[in-house]
Amino acid sequence: MKELENRAIYEFLKRFSDIILCIIATIIAMPVMIITCVFVVLESNGNPIYSQERLGKYGRPFTLYKIRSMGFDAEKNGPQWADINDARVTNIGKFIRKTRIDELPQLYNILKGDMTIVGPRPERSVFTYEFEKSIPGFTNRLEVKPGLTGLAQVNGGYDLTPSEKLNLDLRYIEERNFKNDLKIIFKTVIVVFTGHGSR
Repeated sequence: MKELENRAIYEFLKRFSDIILCIIATIIAMPVMIITCVFVVLESNGNPIYSQERLGKYGRPFTLYKIRSMGFDAEKNGPQWADINDARVTNIGKFIRKTRIDELPQLYNILKGDMTIVGPRPERSVFTYEFEKSIPGFTNRLEVKPGLTGLAQVNGGYDLTPSEKLNLDLRYIEERNFKNDLKIIFKTVIVVFTGHGSR
């Protein structure tokens, strides 16, 4: 019972801190997002903001927003997993993916309540259920809200296999607390400056 109470307090305070931190971060990041969107449009035609359906807590779909880092018709042949040195990524896209600037619009997703700052990265349904077939339990990542950053993102990101990502995500879900969240946020800052695990 005590553990459930502590978990409830943690979830409440986590949501409260998400809102406060996102409001502050949005104010600071807005000029960066606007300038980045201008560069995106100058390099390739089309909307600089990219929207895509992802799976949230308990598998509920929601619309995730990113600054477009690929050509406007990047998925004309259907959903594709991002490769290392992916040819679809634009020149400005390489920079914003490395620095994670492309993820900044997800501050809106956090304010809406679709996401949280720290949690498993939200995945597309087509890949989630594809991985579930070969990696039983992959959908267990959906037990909590997806995050802007997470344990898997600061320990390899795109360089991890789906199985490795699952193990780290489940470890986070089992051990999640404010101390671990702060460690992940700190490591995220390091990842942003080093570009580790980006594609």
